[in-house]
Amino acid sequence: MPAVTEKRLHLSEIAPRIIQSEIRSMTVECDAVGGVNLAQGVCDTPLPEVVIEAAIQAIHDGHNIYTRLDGVAVLRQAIAEKLERHNGLVADPEKEILVTSGATGAMYSACLALFDPGDQVILFEPFYGYHRSTLLSMRVEPVLVPMEDATWEIDFDRLRAAITPSTRGLVINSPGNPCGKVFTRPELEAIAALAIEHDLFVLTDEIYEYFIYQGRSHISPATIPGMAERTISISGFSKTFSMTGWRVGYLSASSKWIPAIGYFHDLNYVCTPSPFQYGAAAGLRALPDSFYHGLATEYQEKRDKICDALTAAGLTPAVPDGAYYVLADASRIEGERASVKARNLLRATGVGAVAGSAFYGAGRGENLLRYCFAKQAADLDRACTALRNFGV
Repeated sequence: MPAVTEKRLHLSEIAPRIIQSEIRSMTVECDAVGGVNLAQGVCDTPLPEVVIEAAIQAIHDGHNIYTRLDGVAVLRQAIAEKLERHNGLVADPEKEILVTSGATGAMYSACLALFDPGDQVILFEPFYGYHRSTLLSMRVEPVLVPMEDATWEIDFDRLRAAITPSTRGLVINSPGNPCGKVFTRPELEAIAALAIEHDLFVLTDEIYEYFIYQGRSHISPATIPGMAERTISISGFSKTFSMTGWRVGYLSASSKWIPAIGYFHDLNYVCTPSPFQYGAAAGLRALPDSFYHGLATEYQEKRDKICDALTAAGLTPAVPDGAYYVLADASRIEGERASVKARNLLRATGVGAVAGSAFYGAGRGENLLRYCFAKQAADLDRACTALRNFGV
């Protein structure tokens, strides 16, 4: 019997392209020097007490086993109430809501259920890296449509030209990571018209829906006429309740798609941690609307603080309309590539940022860095002071 050759022992064809993200790499390097990590959106601010207490109580009450495939009833019902109250969406908690392992688990499961290898899905650039990597991991081709630098306006002629017979879907991230883009109603209506014309799915990542500034409004694309059947609305509690490590997200969609999406979520994750689901449900039920309005006020102040510091440092920011990240010009920092610039800034200031190239196609974003301002006040102040001193 012939020996097995090493030629059979190799990585898959996609594996060399799926490496540790630049975000996580910078987090490791920042931690190693004791710097202020503005690289990763860990959101290390305090959790609402009601969420903590409900999760602990759920553990004591014995909610420590597998849940139903689509999540516990009390959370699905609370999500349905929240969607109707805040988003104008009516979703049946028994048939149209799926509790997931974070928004990333929702995205991954939805893509497995809806797309085949060789399909194309459109992403707006700059994009969130996990969206692109998720598509690549299942051999779906991401097609990038660049937005205008700094203004993040959409060129609809370019968007239309990107649609081919292989296009099956389009991803909207609003408010967006990394640039804070908030899609307007006219933009969403124009995208909806194209999606309907070409019969496309639209996957929407709305995880930052409450982080929105200066009178902007978050609009769920599924509320645009004609979009309910084809839209997969994704969100979660990681950012809103500052519990990124708990991995509690959800999606809402037509009952046509939920069974298949739920199948793949069960296959990959089994279920979202049971006691954390009860904690999230308690937060939805107990926290008043003033809590959510307070998030917008608090984070707009943080946004203004980091943008002022970046301006003082000569690192001109593109002031975001939403989310809690800012892209800023890095031309004055030494280095030919953004990843080198990020490390040089870390050595000079102790502030960790992410290379802008992590959010762009090859050759783009090399003069940009992304900063996360979801930090506790003392850490953000420390980072802003260091950046201001860098500008002196």
